[in-house]
Amino acid sequence: MAFQDILYDKTDHIAQLRLNRPQRLNALTFNSYREILAALQDAARDDDVRVVLVTGEGRGFCSGDDVQEIFLSSTPEHVGRVKSRIDELTGVIHVGADELLFLDKPTIAAVNGPAVGYGMDIALMCDIRIASERARFGEVFVKRGLMGETGGLIVLPRLVGWEKAAELIFTGDVIDAPEAQRIGLVSRVVPHEELMDATLELARRIAANAPLGVRLSKQGLRRSFGFDLRAFLEWVATCQRLLFQTEDHREGARSFAEKRAAVFKGR
Repeated sequence: MAFQDILYDKTDHIAQLRLNRPQRLNALTFNSYREILAALQDAARDDDVRVVLVTGEGRGFCSGDDVQEIFLSSTPEHVGRVKSRIDELTGVIHVGADELLFLDKPTIAAVNGPAVGYGMDIALMCDIRIASERARFGEVFVKRGLMGETGGLIVLPRLVGWEKAAELIFTGDVIDAPEAQRIGLVSRVVPHEELMDATLELARRIAANAPLGVRLSKQGLRRSFGFDLRAFLEWVATCQRLLFQTEDHREGARSFAEKRAAVFKGR
């Protein structure tokens, strides 16, 4: 498969998936999600791949969904087009990057810059996060009239504790790399120019271990969640489907595009 929105290559048992829309801080489109899913499925099938590394091209890791394409690309008042967009969101997106949670191979995020919205969730759904000193993190969904997503709701509380996760999710605040390390969101922060070397060094150490033992260890970590993960994702998709149709969500998307404060009305 030829990719447009990502770069994908495999060398020495390591698959690298690089988000490649640097002009938009690697904001995600419908096509981006399809390509991410295709790359992750390929990595899952390829027995030579032992570790998956995710990063972004340019100065950003991922700024979340491309608001112009995903949220503002059709007239909200046109019910049919809105429904089509919602169905595609809750179908493609939740079967795309969420696949990171089900991949039976270790995943590492090399966070090279801002990781906000679903960009932060992609980093959270990786097993390990190494951050550049330029990284920033924000669960900004409530600022767009939406709810927290998979990574924030499932993984974030397990990393930073319930209270800190609630603060980040409810406020949509953006934090810097040192704060992310202080609260346990990332394993370490390194100088920007050393990020890929540090991440690849870790990936090689993991790839040198027994592949089957590592895969079963990954499955064991996932089983330790202690609940039906797929059922939870279906619940999140149902809730987001409702929120996508609210006036508050349209206001959140428009205010972002217009670079102004949102005025939410609770409907």
